[in-house]
Amino acid sequence: MKNVTINDVAHEANVSKSTVSHYLNGHFTKMGPETRDRIARAVSKLDYSPNHIAKSLKNKRTMTIGVIVANILHNFSTRVIRSIEDFAHGHGYHVIVCNTDNSSDKEADYIRMLMAKQVDGLVVIPTAKNEALFTELAEKDYPVVFIDRYIEGVPIQSHMLDNRMSVKMAFNHLYEKGHREIGFLTEPVEAIVARQERYDAYLEFCGSYGTHPIPIQVEKEEMVPELEQSAAQGSLPACLIVANDLALFELLKVAKQRDVRIPGELSIISIDDIEFADFFNPGITVIAQPAVEIGTAAVSALFEMMNGRKNATGIERFQPYLIERESVKQYEGQ
Repeated sequence: MKNVTINDVAHEANVSKSTVSHYLNGHFTKMGPETRDRIARAVSKLDYSPNHIAKSLKNKRTMTIGVIVANILHNFSTRVIRSIEDFAHGHGYHVIVCNTDNSSDKEADYIRMLMAKQVDGLVVIPTAKNEALFTELAEKDYPVVFIDRYIEGVPIQSHMLDNRMSVKMAFNHLYEKGHREIGFLTEPVEAIVARQERYDAYLEFCGSYGTHPIPIQVEKEEMVPELEQSAAQGSLPACLIVANDLALFELLKVAKQRDVRIPGELSIISIDDIEFADFFNPGITVIAQPAVEIGTAAVSALFEMMNGRKNATGIERFQPYLIERESVKQYEGQ
């Protein structure tokens, strides 16, 4: 069987050999999406596999990147990991995935382990307590990007949802449906910037719309008993904005156990889409974030850094979108 070469890929994609080489090395700045798609299809069709061992020896690379997530159970994290792995595999790279459970100690351990393995770059959903370690990486121009969060004062680029807009869209939807008693369910927001941004936005829009804030801020492990007590006492608000998918799971457990009718007794809108949202009865209305787009943008930026571009800073925000299902009722009375 003939070995497929880079020339074969170039011929199949109708581009130059140098363009294919740029693609394989992650240089996309001057490459249009149609060109990238043609090369990707050619690589897949021809089952092209460059000689990565020789390449890594020549370039002193391991052809491996590390991905560190805060909670691998999040649907968002799963989709981000998948998009990063797809991109990396398409460029001949392997991915090592680590889960920190929002522990700064685990995060630091994983960073040291991955550095010892000489991975070529890192994509991280960071905790907030390793500022010195991340600053050191940035000062050494080590390729690293953040997803979902940023750390104040650390010069590392972050790719994340426009959290304020996500809460605004949720609030607008509930308000247009006639709701005025709007609660907010979240895990503790301290030190988790995405949670803090969503919580702050909720308080802001309560003020803007003239509604009384009803925040429910509780650890995930304590969420079920807390919500069960509220349901038993009849003190749950008429509707809830749920800060993420994990909090939504806990709320739905209680709704089932206490026979709370959705949306008859409780209207729900959640930030982050979930796999079963369409299949739950009724379907859950969500403010979704483009996880695949976020992951792809982050890993693409990482590859640019790995190939010589100076490490970027700042925050790139991505816009949420409403997926309306059946979990929010039209509220008729006051």
